[in-house]
Amino acid sequence: MNDTSAMKTATKIFYQGGIIAYPTEAVFGLGCDPDNNLAIRNLLTIKQRPTHKGLILLAANYSQLLAYIDDDLLSESQRQTILSRWPNAITQVLPAKKNIAPLLCGKFDSIAVRITDHEDVVSLCNQTNKPIVSTSANLAGETPVKTWQEVEAQLGDKVDFIIRGKTSGLLKPSKIINGLTGNILRS
Repeated sequence: MNDTSAMKTATKIFYQGGIIAYPTEAVFGLGCDPDNNLAIRNLLTIKQRPTHKGLILLAANYSQLLAYIDDDLLSESQRQTILSRWPNAITQVLPAKKNIAPLLCGKFDSIAVRITDHEDVVSLCNQTNKPIVSTSANLAGETPVKTWQEVEAQLGDKVDFIIRGKTSGLLKPSKIINGLTGNILRS
């Protein structure tokens, strides 16, 4: 999509604490500002997602993640390995900074992050100069939706804006790995 006026609207809603539905590599995501606790709480309520599970952050580049991950705990070789996996549909669990919104991490002391190359997400993250919270756009336990029309049908009255783009066409949501060990947490 990458429609300039739609991105401006999405950016405005992001900063106002709204919930945005947007396409990712395989499914539509629901997201908000990772620094807005009320927005994160609203997102969890809409999705009916338990708070202990934590959430994912999507970013356009590594520097956007530095306010959320504890980069000081990474060795240079670990950092190089982590960066070599991106941009891609690989979510990596990394040590979280202590001062971030607790709802982002849930019961963990780590945070799941991904640098994406999906043009709509990259555009939004570059407009806000921040990552966006990401969880699949569906009610907990339901099948993730793959089109903006499905988002509108299922959650249209609950979200503040839908980016009417397309997913990258991958068949499964991102693989999740422990960024430090490479162990697969979700294939």
